[in-house]
Amino acid sequence: MTHFGVICPPFSGHLNPMAALGRELRSPSGGRSAPSRGHRVTFLQIPDLEQNVLSEGLNFFPIGLSTYQPGELAETLAQLGQLSGIEALRYSVKFCQRITAIICQHAPAAIEAAGIEALLVDQMEPAGEAVAELLNIPFICVCNAQAIHRSADVPPFFTPWIYDNTWWARLRNQATYYILDRSSQPILQVLNEYRQKWKLPVNRRLYASRSQLAQISQQSAAFDFPCANLPKHFHYTGPLRNTSPRQVPFPFEQLTGQPLIYASLGSMQNTKLEIFECIAAACQGLDVQLVIPLGTKINPEAVQKLPGSPLVVEYAPQVEVIAKASLTITHGGLNTVLDSLSHGVPLIAIPITYEQPGNAARIKWTGTGEVIPLSNLSIPRLRATIEQVLTEDFYLNNALRVKRSLHSAGGVKRAADIVEQSIKQESVISNRALAR
Repeated sequence: MTHFGVICPPFSGHLNPMAALGRELRSPSGGRSAPSRGHRVTFLQIPDLEQNVLSEGLNFFPIGLSTYQPGELAETLAQLGQLSGIEALRYSVKFCQRITAIICQHAPAAIEAAGIEALLVDQMEPAGEAVAELLNIPFICVCNAQAIHRSADVPPFFTPWIYDNTWWARLRNQATYYILDRSSQPILQVLNEYRQKWKLPVNRRLYASRSQLAQISQQSAAFDFPCANLPKHFHYTGPLRNTSPRQVPFPFEQLTGQPLIYASLGSMQNTKLEIFECIAAACQGLDVQLVIPLGTKINPEAVQKLPGSPLVVEYAPQVEVIAKASLTITHGGLNTVLDSLSHGVPLIAIPITYEQPGNAARIKWTGTGEVIPLSNLSIPRLRATIEQVLTEDFYLNNALRVKRSLHSAGGVKRAADIVEQSIKQESVISNRALAR
């Protein structure tokens, strides 16, 4: 049995898939292919997330108690919910710099105090890898968001560009990654201050994983751009999903049987009421039923003014609702995209920021839906696109093709198998080295 520590960004899009992987590793038995489950899994996180993690049935160890201000995360999420595009990215850099400092300062002692033997590190938290190198413990990179390849032939994850392997596109991609590294200097500066202090090699590129054991992606190869230089230890496993102890109520009895459209902007962008108003107006008069999870941040009076008669809830059991849907309208967050494609549901993406334009580009590339840039969003355009995606078999057939690829990738059970096999292999190598 191994005691795994988990380091990931403090956002639900990263916490939820990591929690699923943690539950699978904790399960009493993985079955015939993985008989050695029953591991311990502990999330190393800021104090605000204790109840979230515990409610997922996993262990929690707080970090940053002496420097983190309670409620800081909620303030950050509220601010990010008001921003889009480059502004949101710039604000995120400041918060990521803060989290990087907390991880580097507090995680090493926490890991030793908790008796953690290996780390599962989100690709978006390179500080976790630095801590693992410092403590000389094995670590595995998990791509909960879009897999970042840092290869010249693959467009950067935050761009809306379609794959193009021409020389000028490769040059454009490399130049854009250079700009990313320059604009992310506050994060790299903090990270490298600690790496130098710990006598570790300096990181000159952001989000270029140093893991040599395994890199696990929630995508399948069919929902990614071609990448000529994938390392042998890179694995597409499909979505990391299993049953959470947290139950989300939903009025399924209010579903009418009409073609269902699920419209979600995730947990960080769901304050953008103007987008939901456009979606509701575009669906008004169509033979569809619109379901919108809005969270708890929007005034109920504003909800009542939404056009048509959408079924509005605070939260929805996303997988279960999408399983009944004919179309998903999304900001392009990877978890919503993958949940939809796992059920063969086509998409319309309205990307707002972060990696969402890159996910939308993959929707367009795979033919699993259409993309409307936020700057071009209008009621007539969205209504026409809804009718197009709902009625043309092209989108459904491609969504079903990607569905098959995601199911065959193995999901959370295969991801846990890879984790176990990698740690076992590392242990064998270490024992041999000691024997010499």
